[in-house]
Amino acid sequence: MTRKFTMVTGPAAPLLLDDVNTDLIIPIEHCVSTPRAKFGSIAFEAIRFRPDGSENPDFVLNRKPYRGSPILIAGSNFGCGSSREPAVVALDQMGIRAIIARSFGEIFFANCLRNGLLPIALPPVPYDNLIALLRGEQPVILTVDLERCAIVAPDGATIPFEIDPSRRQALLEGLDQLGQTLLSLDDIAAFQQQDRIKRPWVWEAVFERQSNDPLVPAKSRTRREEPGFPLSRE
Repeated sequence: MTRKFTMVTGPAAPLLLDDVNTDLIIPIEHCVSTPRAKFGSIAFEAIRFRPDGSENPDFVLNRKPYRGSPILIAGSNFGCGSSREPAVVALDQMGIRAIIARSFGEIFFANCLRNGLLPIALPPVPYDNLIALLRGEQPVILTVDLERCAIVAPDGATIPFEIDPSRRQALLEGLDQLGQTLLSLDDIAAFQQQDRIKRPWVWEAVFERQSNDPLVPAKSRTRREEPGFPLSRE
């Protein structure tokens, strides 16, 4: 299971930089030397802190209206670079629940969804319209509504966004990859039953391997009459 996402409302913090890579979000040395529970405290270290360790007042998430903001507005190719899940964990620990950008690094995008963060990639025109809202002096309070697949502006105007239906369901229900698989048990069992008829020699090989494998406990070995191998509801 992972954390559910249905709706989040809060100030939208503009970090309008392109090509923010995962090493900027969390340097590789911290992935090894820093306890996981403290990833958020060193996120964006290079631009968040001065050389003397004090906070950089020019970094948007250090400013009072945006400190702890649940919504981050980014540029193009956000989360590019190496495929490190700690980058997503660090953002989550900072309080960020949704990231809106022109585009994302592919693996980072997937890691967000697996960890309960909502990445939203907007086409150029909706993205530019959203950026126009942020050009005032006061912070803009947005609502990201996953049930409606919409970003709601303070005046009630909406910007729709797209998300794969299965990924949307997983976020709404707080399902990890195993949880999503378990939703398809009936389909998996039906496929296996048909496959046993079409390719019986495959299943005979599986039974034989299991029966000769001392590492497979007897109680876990699949019986020939079980149509739902290898998954069961037990």
